[in-house]
Amino acid sequence: MNNYQPYFSTGELIAKHLRGELTTAENEQLEQWLQSDPQNRELFNKLSDSFLINEQLEVYASNNKEEAWENIVLKTGYKTNVKKRSLKQLMPYAAAVFLLLAAGITVNRYLLKKEERMPLAMHPTDLLPGGNKAILKLADGSEIALDDSKKGQIARQQNVLIAKTENGQVVYKADDAANKLLTANITQYNAIIAPRGGQYELVLPDGTKVWLNAASSLRYPTTFSGADRRVELTGEAYFEVAKNAAKPFFVKTSTQTVQVLGTHFNINSYADEKEVKTTLLEGSVKVSSNTGRSVVKITPGEQAINFGEEINIIHDADIDEAIAWKNGKFLFRNTDLQTIMRQLSRWYDVDVEYQGQVPERHYRGRISRNVPVSQVFEILKTSGLNFTINGRKIIVKA
Repeated sequence: MNNYQPYFSTGELIAKHLRGELTTAENEQLEQWLQSDPQNRELFNKLSDSFLINEQLEVYASNNKEEAWENIVLKTGYKTNVKKRSLKQLMPYAAAVFLLLAAGITVNRYLLKKEERMPLAMHPTDLLPGGNKAILKLADGSEIALDDSKKGQIARQQNVLIAKTENGQVVYKADDAANKLLTANITQYNAIIAPRGGQYELVLPDGTKVWLNAASSLRYPTTFSGADRRVELTGEAYFEVAKNAAKPFFVKTSTQTVQVLGTHFNINSYADEKEVKTTLLEGSVKVSSNTGRSVVKITPGEQAINFGEEINIIHDADIDEAIAWKNGKFLFRNTDLQTIMRQLSRWYDVDVEYQGQVPERHYRGRISRNVPVSQVFEILKTSGLNFTINGRKIIVKA
């Protein structure tokens, strides 16, 4: 263990760097270590990303140093540069990591407290995050701004009560008179529209819960008549479908239809994404392309990728990444810059402009969606990019 003592002190220095507590002498000591080997600086860059502290603590906490180090190099991509080194050669680096992770509990608490006391806007030009706002469009064409409406009844259609709950949900409740109308096949449709910078949660007439992401909309009937339940989605939504074996539930997008009986799943169908992703958490679903050329069934933990004509299945899908938005997080795991910027564009209600050669690089990180956009930029600056905010536009300079 004594052989690794210098690296343990380096781990302490990195931890103090994250807390902003380095003295001048300690900063010089850390800089000497960084300059002594390019591998040191690369490892430092990986580990000094404060947005990854939570994930590191969750993934790498282990009493088995060899196993944990293998996790580290696989997770960070560091293995591509050190795979030819022996474990004995790698252990000094691992030692630094383990002390950092041990100190990371303190660092993490510090960062959380820092985030709690940090004002939402650090600079006049910074951009605030989105929030719970949407427009409810009724069958008669009238619109209700849900973020401005008070709790309680907000509308009534076909003897169906539409209310806003204490926690901001929109809830539909049909009475006996509405049930009689079902036999007459009188169906009216509503739509809920979450703009860029918005999100919303609603409970459909059958009890199905839907979380709608930014720049998304859902069209649905005020009562589910007939032999099935059908809704239409643009953008992204997470569904917890109420079980009803007698009435299957269908979600239609521009390229596919998802059929379920009762299940939990996420659909990402933004028009500016290359494919539509259906990720299943519970139950089972059937995904059919609208051309009829491809039909697949997926089980929990799987993801259907629809390219328009063909649908492929990822058997070991990243569930956490797929529903991070619903849990109030940005989660990047080998995510390219353009995909990240599209997410920021929707949530912060901004346009994005690229200047210069955009690097083909992928990023890792996790951060709350409830922070100014400048804090998200910190996760991307390791590649040397510069970000400028000009009104409602983000300019990315290589």
